Amino acid sequence: MKVRAEAKYERISPQKVKKLVCIIKGRPVEKGLEMLKVMPQKAADVVGKVVRSAVANADQNPDIDVDSLVIENVLADQGPTLKRFRARARGRGTRILKRTTHITVILAEGSV
Repeated sequence: MKVRAEAKYERISPQKVKKLVCIIKGRPVEKGLEMLKVMPQKAADVVGKVVRSAVANADQNPDIDVDSLVIENVLADQGPTLKRFRARARGRGTRILKRTTHITVILAEGSV
């Protein structure tokens, strides 16, 4: 059985989140959370929060053994981009793109 959790419109670039995804994918939830806890990136905190949310969702279902959950997949899709401008020299302006991310974590029961 699979369980999922989503975090939408997170103010971090999808590129930065995808760097962490390959590290925790396929690992047991406990080990994945331990790895995320010691990583210095901001994205580690955001992804850890979504993984804990997915575990809480799984805990609501009595058929699922929370101790045997494995991180099956983590998706980091691009959300809408906030477009801003910064004043530059000679009356010009430069576009600043503030990217957002939709993070989806899918957990599945598996052998630890």
